[in-house]
Amino acid sequence: MLRLTFCSALAIALAPLLALPALAFNFPLSDEAIREAYFLGQRRDQSMTEFLARYKRTLPVPDSGPQIASIEFLTPFANLILVSSQRTNYSAQQAALDHRTREDHVAITIHVKLTESYGAFIAAPTGPRSGSPTGYTLRSSDFWKDLDVQVVMDDKTLEPTDFTGEPNYLCGGEGGCVLTGATLHLELPAKAFTSDSAIVQIAPPEGPEVSVEFDLAALR
Repeated sequence: MLRLTFCSALAIALAPLLALPALAFNFPLSDEAIREAYFLGQRRDQSMTEFLARYKRTLPVPDSGPQIASIEFLTPFANLILVSSQRTNYSAQQAALDHRTREDHVAITIHVKLTESYGAFIAAPTGPRSGSPTGYTLRSSDFWKDLDVQVVMDDKTLEPTDFTGEPNYLCGGEGGCVLTGATLHLELPAKAFTSDSAIVQIAPPEGPEVSVEFDLAALR
């Protein structure tokens, strides 16, 4: 009877812990993980490049519409590696302090490229009358706002805490610049990811929709 009572009490005590969702990647980061990410970023070598390559997916040029060239899904650990690699005269102590001053987050970067079918120039009539000859006008630099971007987990759309973008240009030697694409940045709280996979869905105004699944169990 005593054994049964003890087992029952133990099961009740562990029930809340067993009910907690398991996070697929490291979160929150321990002091040891922060130091490891810091030193890997400071290397700025092939080992760092190969490690971060697991967090990025590249996609082919579609038959129509803009190209979603790549999607990068950085966990808190991977994001800290990238931050460390971009800073000089940066100590492990400062990296730990900077990390602790903000909530752990996931950073998603999407690179969009213009294509032959969805280029920097848009065909437009030169006059208001029917039959006016066709001319061309420049595509807006904030064309990226027409892309519908969603991060989905277990059929639920996650809301980003920050979503920004900027156009990309190719500039020639004579000072002229041509719009070539855009880079989108999303941030979401790490605590929102409670499953072992997440999907980034992008629906452009023209061309096919892109859906990329990230196996969070395979990421650190």
